[in-house]
Amino acid sequence: MPWWSWRPGPAGGGEPETRSGTTVDDNVRVGPPTPRRPDDDAAAPERPVIADMPATVAPVTLSRVCDALDLLDVRYLADGDGNLLAMWERHAVLVALEGPEDEILVMRARPHATVPPDWADRAYRVVNEWNHTRRFCKAYIGDPTERGQLPIYAELQVPLGAGTHDALLVEMLDCGAAVATTFVDWLHDEGALL
Repeated sequence: MPWWSWRPGPAGGGEPETRSGTTVDDNVRVGPPTPRRPDDDAAAPERPVIADMPATVAPVTLSRVCDALDLLDVRYLADGDGNLLAMWERHAVLVALEGPEDEILVMRARPHATVPPDWADRAYRVVNEWNHTRRFCKAYIGDPTERGQLPIYAELQVPLGAGTHDALLVEMLDCGAAVATTFVDWLHDEGALL
């Protein structure tokens, strides 16, 4: 058995193992309850739970991605090629399955604003700063538009050839959408590019 192998539960059977207040068994519960503070007079409410979902690993399909986005209350448009486009006030996020067998979940964010070509050097410096200081959504400058403007993108790609369970898919989509918003806000504020 390889040294990296891990299975939920104790080796000899018995009760399911718990980690951080989350039971590792047939169901995945997203998010542990909020701990009660000793100075509270009343019990603290539990943190909202996305859902109790079966922990069955299945291939990622566009239908499952749509269900996850619906659960997150992310509104989107679907094109005929199997891409989903979610729009926010200052940016859009393309969600797609790419790769030879549609096994790679891609989230590609693009601010609506673009950069003039004479700001190209500044744009590259700002994008490099984001990439140097952030773990998720790697940013890049796209090819000039028809009007000569430079679009900026942030992209997250997750290979899921082995499949995933619903709770992890929801969490990845939620994380990608949140980081996309953070990226665009950063470009407008700290990055001072847009």
